[in-house]
Amino acid sequence: MIVMLAGCGSPQDAKQAAPTSAPTADPVNYGASTPAKVKPFKATPVATFDSPWALAFLPDRRMLVTEKPGRLWLVTGTGAKTQVGGVPTVHFEGQGGLLFIAVSPTFAQNSQVYLTYSEPGEGGDGLALARATLDASGAQPALKNLEVIWRQLPRGKGGQFGGYIAFSPDGRYLFLTSGERQRFTPAQDPDQALGKILRLTLDGKPAPGNPDAGKTGGTTIGIIDPPENTGAAAKAPVRTATMPAANLTPAETWSTGHRNPYGLAFDSKGQLWETEMGPQGGDELNLIEPGRNYGWPLVSYGKNYDDTPIPSHKGNTRFQQPALYWDPIIAPAGLTFYDGTMFPQWRGSAFVGGLASTALIRIAFDGNVPREAERWDMGARIRAVMTGPDGALWLLEDGDGGRLLRLTADRAG
Repeated sequence: MIVMLAGCGSPQDAKQAAPTSAPTADPVNYGASTPAKVKPFKATPVATFDSPWALAFLPDRRMLVTEKPGRLWLVTGTGAKTQVGGVPTVHFEGQGGLLFIAVSPTFAQNSQVYLTYSEPGEGGDGLALARATLDASGAQPALKNLEVIWRQLPRGKGGQFGGYIAFSPDGRYLFLTSGERQRFTPAQDPDQALGKILRLTLDGKPAPGNPDAGKTGGTTIGIIDPPENTGAAAKAPVRTATMPAANLTPAETWSTGHRNPYGLAFDSKGQLWETEMGPQGGDELNLIEPGRNYGWPLVSYGKNYDDTPIPSHKGNTRFQQPALYWDPIIAPAGLTFYDGTMFPQWRGSAFVGGLASTALIRIAFDGNVPREAERWDMGARIRAVMTGPDGALWLLEDGDGGRLLRLTADRAG
């Protein structure tokens, strides 16, 4: 949630926000896919990090790499690392810490970057979105004039922060994934930012033309601690907190009913796609459309961790079906569309990192219908995948000692 005033939408923006018809076909389950025996690329280690989480490319092809404990690195293509100062204080515990990093569409004019992290404070922690100016001109790069432009309030307990950023193709708007913090029911609460994808201006305000532009939410919010499963959430003790200012969550929301969105990217057609971790089974790839409800925690292709069932999407027209799903899980982390020249046969494909599956997965598209086309066992949990300006695919391994890998075609070395 944010405590800023909403903007006004234009007729063109309102037209853009109108939902399209939902697909009626049941999605295909690719959970049983097996890795290919041959990798059509060479993986070259470039640098090593402590629990890396995300990377972003600067116009000069250097990279920014976040480490979950709260460090940010400026990295060259050959692996030289320089720590960046001015990083905000994060709550590093469990799934929380310094999370995503993104280069502003206006970086050439103002050197601004965006970052997300778990922000400590009264009542626990919450997802925060900050913007800062990167000064990388000297020997000691630093973030300057850092400002939190959006924060999830009230704070509380739980992991699954989300925190992925994608900019609209025209560079005018910022899309932000906000996880449901393992609390289940807030994903369906229009007054809470948990379990939502938000569409904001570059200043962190509600974007004009959002489905509920101009609306405000309740000033008193009910908070629960992470329960054991979906059924327990309905009976969990609730404590209340008062918003410090206007609750703009309804005006910020683009889509709802998400669990743990750990990938967000636009394709070449300008369509927004998201990867989302399910519970025990039911990881999803979703085509994100404005005003849609993707069903969590009311429906899922997975089940609770104690094996109790969750109703399926099938036959329920209230909720948007995933485009495809994985059961058993892959634990998706990261999503990128490939538009480079090093692998011409993959142009237009999406690539997803897998944590539990220790895999890199290629998704091909037949029109708007995705399919898992290839899977490669990378021998480590893959936390992030990005298409580089050099045409290579760049991966981050998860955990202590996680490597930055550059994937190149065999012929390119």
